[in-house]
Amino acid sequence: MPGHARSEGGKVTAEDQRPPAAVVFDALGATYEKAFAQSEAHRASLERLLGRLAPGSRVLDVGSGTGRPTAETLAAAGHDVLGFDVSPVMVDLAARQVPDAAFRCADIREVPLDEGEFDAVCVYFSLLQMSRREQSDLVRRLARALKPAGQMALATVPVDVEDFETVFMGQSVRATSFSAEDFTALLTAAGLAVLSEESVMFTPALPDAPPEPHLFVHCEREPSAG
Repeated sequence: MPGHARSEGGKVTAEDQRPPAAVVFDALGATYEKAFAQSEAHRASLERLLGRLAPGSRVLDVGSGTGRPTAETLAAAGHDVLGFDVSPVMVDLAARQVPDAAFRCADIREVPLDEGEFDAVCVYFSLLQMSRREQSDLVRRLARALKPAGQMALATVPVDVEDFETVFMGQSVRATSFSAEDFTALLTAAGLAVLSEESVMFTPALPDAPPEPHLFVHCEREPSAG
């Protein structure tokens, strides 16, 4: 199981200290992009975001993966994109594939974020290996990092599970998520106004992959949020 402690001579190894998501996505690499690249709902979400951004907006991409399609689409439109991912393999892929954006290998939960630092934040499927408390706390921090009326685009798998052990693309993971109603409640509690929601069923481009529910939400920071 990724992320479970392993030891050598009674000592905790460096690998043990890595977030479980880093282990999973290092193993998946470009395969993840191939499986999910054809999501029309993801691209439609990006188009909605682009339609509300001023030229040259500063955008934070949380869990930036291979850089495609999120960072690539935003950078191609002339925006200043900074992506964070816990997987060094993903960060390396993103830096090579999207040279017009900047990428950093770090756990976003540990990255200092200034108040009103970004015009927009993208959080596509990057919360699912965090606890519910971590997801709630992070969304609040990300909301505060937005400028007033700043935009946030998110996507999740809206299933009511907590610390659920499953297999994702051949990798063992522990997933935590919310129902669609509870997820949008989490966003509004963080000071975000929900502007749109889209629920779709998406089938990854993998052999025998079943369809899975995806929820895309577009929000705006409330002017009084703090």
